[in-house]
Amino acid sequence: MTSSAHRLRKPNLIILLPDQQRADTVGNPKVHSPNLAKLASESVIFDRAYVTQPVCSPSRASLMTGLWPHTTGCTENGGEIDSRFRVLPELIADEDYHAGYIGKWHLGPKELISRAFDERVSTQGASDYSEFLVSRGLTPDRTEGGFTELSVSNLSLELSQPKFLEKRACEFIERHGRRPFILVVAFVEPHSPYNGPLNSEHSLDEVDLDLTAEVPLDESVPLRYRLIREWQKEQALTDSTMRQFYFGVNQDDYRSLKQKYLGLITLVDESIGAILGCLEQTGLRENTIVVHTSDHGDMLGAHQLFGKEVMFEEAVRVPYLIRLPGQRHTRIPQPVGHIDFVPTLFDLLDQPMPSQCVGKSLVPLIRGEAMRSENVFIEWSPNWRAKMKKGTSLAPRRSIKRAIAESTRTVISPDGWKLSLRDKDLNELYNLNDDPRETRNLYYDGQYFGIISRHADEIHCWQESTRDHCKLPKL
Repeated sequence: MTSSAHRLRKPNLIILLPDQQRADTVGNPKVHSPNLAKLASESVIFDRAYVTQPVCSPSRASLMTGLWPHTTGCTENGGEIDSRFRVLPELIADEDYHAGYIGKWHLGPKELISRAFDERVSTQGASDYSEFLVSRGLTPDRTEGGFTELSVSNLSLELSQPKFLEKRACEFIERHGRRPFILVVAFVEPHSPYNGPLNSEHSLDEVDLDLTAEVPLDESVPLRYRLIREWQKEQALTDSTMRQFYFGVNQDDYRSLKQKYLGLITLVDESIGAILGCLEQTGLRENTIVVHTSDHGDMLGAHQLFGKEVMFEEAVRVPYLIRLPGQRHTRIPQPVGHIDFVPTLFDLLDQPMPSQCVGKSLVPLIRGEAMRSENVFIEWSPNWRAKMKKGTSLAPRRSIKRAIAESTRTVISPDGWKLSLRDKDLNELYNLNDDPRETRNLYYDGQYFGIISRHADEIHCWQESTRDHCKLPKL
């Protein structure tokens, strides 16, 4: 098929979605990811892309629906999207498209994904992936069938989840290359446990620790964050498995865990390279939009924390790349949010904007046109798992109970201010231009009332416009 014939076809869309990938792992020469580096060199890069909520399920719900977590009803890990809302392929009023979802779903009942996608390859619990492992002679170590995350992380490269997803994705591309398709490839990696077949890919000398890894959390940050840190440290000290694969106690631990995390980035990178290679081999490269992002980041020892669930930059900022046929590489420095993810894709696919979506298309930015910089909003709702040390003495019981149940609404302004308001814990204000590591909470400084008042009003206006009923304090 000629390139001109390709251009006459409706474009394909591939979404590459690793779980828990930090923004600074793309374009970093110390991270061994040549395929992502090549993809980035051919893509539009949003340098400051933010999630709607820094935890898996709510963030993924926004990516699939174009709605805020408080709207979808999926506000905590393991939550489900309200069934009255449509997800990505259902929003496209074009029956020519064939849709596939390969990998981690994490958004509730099979009925929803089966309703939306024509093909589904599962990896959670008793799944297509577990059947693959059983066919290779492995025995499930979960009572209900399937394999634990830790046991999977100890498998060889050829049995790893990314290799499995890579193969299934390439099969999908080869089968459906003659018609327009949408394909989501959702990797579990580099999510914890920080362990995999490429643990030693990066030498420890190559692993840089975040500067805040040496600074313990003090009383100027929310109590919930300090409770998480104390709980993670206790888990690491009392359980050698937790210390080896999940949480660290000191800088040697942090460096070892980050080394393994970077190995998982390389693992995913190899499979991304193979999938992009399949596009080349099938002659579909010039007719396929490729998007790479993540549902949230990972603290990796920054502020002495691991994982997500906090508003620090390491947890809420993610990679966001879009490769378009004929588009030159460019970088977009202004902050953008995942709430605009679906509208942008529909604009790129030349599809009508779904009435369900509340965001806007970022295509003008992609085309190099002027577009007014706007605030980015992020939310946090109480999680069903309270991460706290039993018998903690960090605060009185009443304060701890309130902190565990706190809700946060955060605004990041184009000029670099970041305000987090909470209903039951400390508020935060950072100047990301002067303090990108968020080491100085200025909220209680007494000198920034005007800035706090202005951005608090913006949060309250956003709440009103999105029907967010979280009751935050008025100034």
